[in-house]
Amino acid sequence: MKKFSPSFNRRSFLKTSLIGAAGISLFPLKSCITSDSDVINIGFIGLGRQTHFLQGSFLALDEKVKVIAGADVYAVKRERFLKKANDFYAAKDEKVEVKVFEDYKELLACPDIHAVVIATPDHWHARMAIDALEAGKDIYLEKPLTLSIEEGKKLVKAVRDNNKVLAVGSQQRSDPNFQHAVKLVQDGKLGEIEKVEVFLGKEMPHPKPYDLPEEVIPEGLNWEKWIGPAPKLHYNKVLNPVITVDPVQNETEWGGWRWYKEIAGGLMTDWGAHMMDIAQWALGYDRSGPVKVIPGGYEDNKYLTYIFDNGIHLYHTDFNNGQNGVKFYGTKAVIEVGRDHFITSDESLNREIEETNVAYEGRSAHHMNFIDCIRTRQEPAAPVEVGHAICTACSLGNIAAELNRPIEWDPATQTFVNDEEASAFLSRDYENGYTL
Repeated sequence: MKKFSPSFNRRSFLKTSLIGAAGISLFPLKSCITSDSDVINIGFIGLGRQTHFLQGSFLALDEKVKVIAGADVYAVKRERFLKKANDFYAAKDEKVEVKVFEDYKELLACPDIHAVVIATPDHWHARMAIDALEAGKDIYLEKPLTLSIEEGKKLVKAVRDNNKVLAVGSQQRSDPNFQHAVKLVQDGKLGEIEKVEVFLGKEMPHPKPYDLPEEVIPEGLNWEKWIGPAPKLHYNKVLNPVITVDPVQNETEWGGWRWYKEIAGGLMTDWGAHMMDIAQWALGYDRSGPVKVIPGGYEDNKYLTYIFDNGIHLYHTDFNNGQNGVKFYGTKAVIEVGRDHFITSDESLNREIEETNVAYEGRSAHHMNFIDCIRTRQEPAAPVEVGHAICTACSLGNIAAELNRPIEWDPATQTFVNDEEASAFLSRDYENGYTL
């Protein structure tokens, strides 16, 4: 097995890390902000649990950042979003007019909105993001970038054709804990990397067919618009948890849409988009990807396995402590990193974990990076090409599992190697009159 060469990839790290990227812009990005003194107005599309965290973070970012609009197909979520924004500005004695819409295209038509945050279920990401780009907006797009590989290719092209900023919500890239781990690998502090493990959770990583019983659609929810380009599915509250504003009852769990293959990619794309990102970033493959994927349970292969062209194997397995994270095995040292832990075989490589009571989704460093890039027109910490490469790697894991056999992939051409059966999974059909 070939091993990871840290001396080569350190140059790549300096180009992709937050520290190394300062002052670097890889593409000429067009701005609708005329000066650094201008206020940046933000609109949110998709007002569920993730936005409930993100809204608070963006509201508190900067005196010259204003959250002025939201769009969602569920009336009670619009009401919650509006109340939170109005209460925030009232407490500061600021007069800010905040609007809400059922149709996201009405939000995109507002000329005073400079950028949008898209936090909808995955099956809407590509269509909404391309619409936003064509409307002249910069975008903060929640991961995973898209639901299919072909969608990702089209979105990358649309971002570059429109010369806009698209920042992927891979917030671990702005976390000092993960940055420290990546830099250790890139600087060769672990020696040559022999293998990598990632852990995404104890549940089955791959999505399953929709199997929930039908329930009555709640008042105020436009279910047809929620489904949009996906296959017609009947309503169940697991997909869109019921909330109330008075009395306050927010979601107690994440929307279960992420577990079903008709609209999402399971844990593979949900948590995989985070942990595969750190693994591929550290190894220098965050704009490329693996060349072979072997599903777990295939012949004598116990774990879902990714093989890169340098020979390194990445395994989806469980760690001893059962926490989501990434584990790098080097010839000199081993490190394991997660959102709330850092474990190393060499204490000289350790770092103190900062204690905070702020929910991870609401921490602001990654969001501030997006705002800074709107102003400077530099590339964000997680640009669209990186989001696409990581999403592709996660999708390849699902495709290998679906076929129950190894698949070979060419990252340069983004095609399967002599495999028509696998190629059928590169794209998905848009239904109900929608197109991409």
